[in-house]
Amino acid sequence: MLDISEVSRQSGVAASKLRYYEEIGLICSIGRSGLRRVFAPDVLSRLSLIALGQAAGFSLAEIGDMLGPEGKPDIDRERLGAKADALDRRIKQLSAIRDGLRHATTCTAPRHLDCPTFQRLMRIALARQSARGPGRQGAKAAKAAKEARTQQGRTRLRRDG
Repeated sequence: MLDISEVSRQSGVAASKLRYYEEIGLICSIGRSGLRRVFAPDVLSRLSLIALGQAAGFSLAEIGDMLGPEGKPDIDRERLGAKADALDRRIKQLSAIRDGLRHATTCTAPRHLDCPTFQRLMRIALARQSARGPGRQGAKAAKAAKEARTQQGRTRLRRDG
């Protein structure tokens, strides 16, 4: 049996994160020793799987689905393959960005905006951003702006009304 401080020390995972993982069902303590949570030694293996899943880009909810509630992982191979394909696409995108940055450092054009290669990279970046839509931050900003306009309209109605 390992108390929470020992699990934290061996895994490198903060005790607060261990408590959170327990709260959302990713890990389970087997009891308490005084006020401290106690875990079975296999929790370290489970924490390793969680770390691997996060490094691969899976959400905690997705990781929880694959780990299962009884502590016996049921890892969906199709989901792993899809994630690997998504990582391949992301690597390709990042490689293109890296290559563009490398070109920009050695480009002989008087200004970057005069360089056809740099202009092409800018068009590609804009097309990718447009394809993704406004994103979370953009959607939040759009919602906040809409709410502000609505509030301004209400204020005008009260004032003019």
